[in-house]
Amino acid sequence: MDLGQINPILLLASLMVAATPILLAAIGEAVVEKSGVLNLGVEGMMITGAVVGFAIGVNTQTPALGFVAAAVAGAALSMLFGLLVLYLKSNQVATGLGLTLFGLGLSALIGKPYEGIKAPTMAKWDIPLLSDIPVLGPILFKHDPMVYVSLIIVAATWYVLTKTRAGLILRGVGENHDAAHALGYKVNRVRLIAIAFGGACAGLGGAYISLVRVPQWVEGMTAGAGWIALAIVVFASWRPWRVLLGAYLFGGITVLQLNLQAAGVALPVEVLAMSPYVVTILVLVGISFKGNHGAPGSLGRSFHATH
Repeated sequence: MDLGQINPILLLASLMVAATPILLAAIGEAVVEKSGVLNLGVEGMMITGAVVGFAIGVNTQTPALGFVAAAVAGAALSMLFGLLVLYLKSNQVATGLGLTLFGLGLSALIGKPYEGIKAPTMAKWDIPLLSDIPVLGPILFKHDPMVYVSLIIVAATWYVLTKTRAGLILRGVGENHDAAHALGYKVNRVRLIAIAFGGACAGLGGAYISLVRVPQWVEGMTAGAGWIALAIVVFASWRPWRVLLGAYLFGGITVLQLNLQAAGVALPVEVLAMSPYVVTILVLVGISFKGNHGAPGSLGRSFHATH
């Protein structure tokens, strides 16, 4: 065992890369749940985004187009969920689970011809001057564009939810959809827009795994990232900046266990590999003792318009 070979600067830089797909999926799901809808289909939307983004990226040799296609695919799949739960009044939990199973099967079918193919690379941005700062430069300012896009999305989400009228309406719909409807707001329309945003973010998260982090197509490659994203939303009490913290915490644990494996720590590989998920469960168990801790009042409840 040689812990000295673990480079803390590279460890922290890798943390941001490992956290990005979960962060993208979690911030999208946080907005969906803020509107009062519980979508458990994050894993299905992520894996669909991963395969569609990879396919378009490979065929066009342009990763940026792959990310756009992944966002569209994730949003399209989320619209199926929105139609079922908002207009056909299906059970949100069952429909979300069905969406995950559908996404996993669809991705396996689409991805079959792309197994073993390497994705086109996405160039990293060395931000002038900032990337030359000792220690902080390599950690914060030498990443691919999607790392910074994810941070921009978090900041924009926080601003819209807390500082704008649209955010106030969305939060009002999530807290009490009957009161929002009585005030004249279109509850289902607001929720459908939130669901589309959440699907697009999940698709981007999936594409980041297949186009940047791995980068290749492997069936089931999201490996539970969507479920971790759902857990992080609860951990974050539905607050965007806490979602960022939770995603980076999980990313750090993931990168650390990989580095510990490489350093030859005297623990079974299986124990190290499952450690991020164990930590997530322990965190959720810990916060569950605090009760409601900020869940939207109408979360998971179907809306029935009254006249």
